[in-house]
Amino acid sequence: MAKRVRSVLLGLIAVLYVVSIPWYRTAGAEPELILGFPDWAAVAIACYVGVAILNSIAWLLTEPEPDDEAGE
Repeated sequence: MAKRVRSVLLGLIAVLYVVSIPWYRTAGAEPELILGFPDWAAVAIACYVGVAILNSIAWLLTEPEPDDEAGE
């Protein structure tokens, strides 16, 4: 179950990276300001925050592998 959830989270991370690229903007369009940032920058920042959160959840779901050389 955790492995499937982790895979979904990693897929969502990839989607957020694609969304963060402002390829969807038309050339010469006047940017709107969101909290003092141009809209494309605000979207990118929100995506990167989402990536950080999803990545931390994915790592929390990762089970540590036993260390075979711990006793040596």
